[in-house]
Amino acid sequence: MIKTAVARRYAQALFELLDQTNIEATRGTLNGLGQAMKESVSLRHVVTSPAFGVEDKIAVLTELGGRFGCPQVGKAFIGQLVKKNRVAFLPEIAEAFAKLVDQSKGTQQVTVSSATALPQAEQDRIKTRLRETLKRDVDITFQTDPSHLAGLQIQIGSTVIDGTVRGRLRAMQSLLTKE
Repeated sequence: MIKTAVARRYAQALFELLDQTNIEATRGTLNGLGQAMKESVSLRHVVTSPAFGVEDKIAVLTELGGRFGCPQVGKAFIGQLVKKNRVAFLPEIAEAFAKLVDQSKGTQQVTVSSATALPQAEQDRIKTRLRETLKRDVDITFQTDPSHLAGLQIQIGSTVIDGTVRGRLRAMQSLLTKE
């Protein structure tokens, strides 16, 4: 709870500092750095270890951010995260920043999961239908999960619409075991 509140505050501060031309580049940088923090044990070691000084940590992160196309304001922001000892919150800050960008654009993030890869025509039909239903632009990520067996699972924010065979079987099992 505290971590997400801090992440939202930092994301909001960065969002207010940026002009429209740098928002997408900063979003990409934060997403890239957040992903790198999650996946790289050595990067986490560098940024969390007291063996490395503040300047070394800033140099590593700004160099990595530069590879992602980070604007100057973003580099200064990363430096502040290191100085304030908040760099471990980077994945959460990236997520909160992405939500702010989507809100400002009027875009909704949606994840559609199916048992097999959907043909492009079906993906376009789903995107059109979701755009009409939500009455806003949607940014859809299509995923495959063979455990679904068949059907679709759609996640819109924290809401999950489960129309998969596996989901229906789970619901049926739950209903039968209650009685």
